[in-house]
Amino acid sequence: MTTEHFTHPITLNADLAQRCVVHSPSLDWVASPASGVSRRMLERDGGEVARVTSIVRYAPGSAFASHTHGGGEEIWVLDGTLHDEHGVYGPGTYIKNPVGSSHAPSSPEGCILFVKLRHLDPRDDERVVIDTRRSQWRQGLVEGLKVLPLNTFETQNTALVRWAP
Repeated sequence: MTTEHFTHPITLNADLAQRCVVHSPSLDWVASPASGVSRRMLERDGGEVARVTSIVRYAPGSAFASHTHGGGEEIWVLDGTLHDEHGVYGPGTYIKNPVGSSHAPSSPEGCILFVKLRHLDPRDDERVVIDTRRSQWRQGLVEGLKVLPLNTFETQNTALVRWAP
């Protein structure tokens, strides 16, 4: 695992107009500023504070100090359990923390998350928590496509998409 923090801006898959395919299991884990928390960077535009999309891994007992999200945050719990002062979130939970929100996340058992930071509209001030494992998926526009809308604000839409084999 790489242990350096980002003192200089990094541009990685940052042109959102370009299609990009990333095989996340082949990426190295990179340490975060919090001990025991590492990430696989999928997309990044900036330094340690950046617009970023990552797979984040909390080792058992690790935590981040309380912090504020200047550009908002979306989290999807992939494995384990994420805790903060607002609740406990298991696998399949989607969380949208709006711009300016703060929390102190931790994971006593450890967890793996999909995290997207600093991309939300500042006017969208609603916090959203959805258990995607208990939610009703909708038929998509084509056969074999299912869609689960998670958040919509003006032109920003977040959804999970499931393709049949």
